[in-house]
Amino acid sequence: MLDVTELNFDDAVQYHYGEFPPKSLNYEKLMLPLGRAVDAIARFDQMLTTLKNSDILLAPLRNQEAVISSRMEGTISTMDEILRYEADHSEGDEQDKKAANIRSEVIETILYQRALRNAERAMADGTPLTEHMIRSLHQVLLSWGRGAQKSPGQYKNEQNYIVDNRRNVRFIPISPTNLSAGMQLLLSYMHDEQSQILIRTALSHLEFEALHPFKDGNGRVGRMLITLMLWNSKVISAPHFYISGYLEEQKEEYTSLMREVSKSGVWTDWCAFFLRAVEAQAERNLKIANSISKLYEEMKPIFGDVLSSRYSIHALDFVFENPVFRNTQFLSKSDIPRPTARRFGPLLVDAGLLETIEHGAGRRAALYRFEPMMELVRV
Repeated sequence: MLDVTELNFDDAVQYHYGEFPPKSLNYEKLMLPLGRAVDAIARFDQMLTTLKNSDILLAPLRNQEAVISSRMEGTISTMDEILRYEADHSEGDEQDKKAANIRSEVIETILYQRALRNAERAMADGTPLTEHMIRSLHQVLLSWGRGAQKSPGQYKNEQNYIVDNRRNVRFIPISPTNLSAGMQLLLSYMHDEQSQILIRTALSHLEFEALHPFKDGNGRVGRMLITLMLWNSKVISAPHFYISGYLEEQKEEYTSLMREVSKSGVWTDWCAFFLRAVEAQAERNLKIANSISKLYEEMKPIFGDVLSSRYSIHALDFVFENPVFRNTQFLSKSDIPRPTARRFGPLLVDAGLLETIEHGAGRRAALYRFEPMMELVRV
């Protein structure tokens, strides 16, 4: 817990009380970046609509987003660690990680993608994007590890601060007494269809970060809300647009501009930055998605030749969705009859399509990696 008496408030910026949403923006300045962002994300979504099995092919991108967004908050893990953990643990199996020698950073990153996936499932079933959903998302995100002591799913009840590593307070978020009204206003604006959706998402993301409603995890939740807002508003037809890659690369500008909004009211400059982020990330996501799709089409006949089975496509789908997996997973979740599935692993290894990370021993099944996919999504 921070000792406030040890903090330096000389350069602290206060939350922008009474300024959200901004009364006006310079749309002349935003016209070009808005048009470019709309075009870029439309091209990405067009690819999503033509991709028959986007949920399978783009599943590893959720892990990629979890790694990058968590890394922005100092939680360092790798794609290989995340996928290996997923191969060894079923969803919700968070109780025995200490005994299993799993690094806490890996678990925290796993919880990020699980929280996002839970929210996507709930919204797909018709649950609206509400305060309750945001708090539920936060509860999953902080359900284990360091975050478990930071009131998962509960709003802050004490003033929090954004502090640099020299204990200088950079930003003072909204006070707990004003938070409830601030969140209600934010949620109302998030669903205001009179506002252009990319502008609305830009302003909503900034406002959530400025409110800083939780004791911890605000940055990660705020970046998840970008994906959920765009999907909820049907800007993207599937929840596979992730923006943390660009925001991490431009982290200094990202954080300093958010602070400058509260300090100087540069709402238009913030929106222009966010629109550039959407454009750049949409182009990057499109490139990765096209590479994954191309690899899938290339592998179709190869898997067919190697496996000589009508279940070869099932095997292909499984390794694309789970590029690191235990053989037990493959036997139980690939929708392939077990006797047939048992033959497939050795055949794919012999053909050089799978790498054996760990040989089977006793009750421990072999661990495989589909490296061509990993090369496309590893960060």
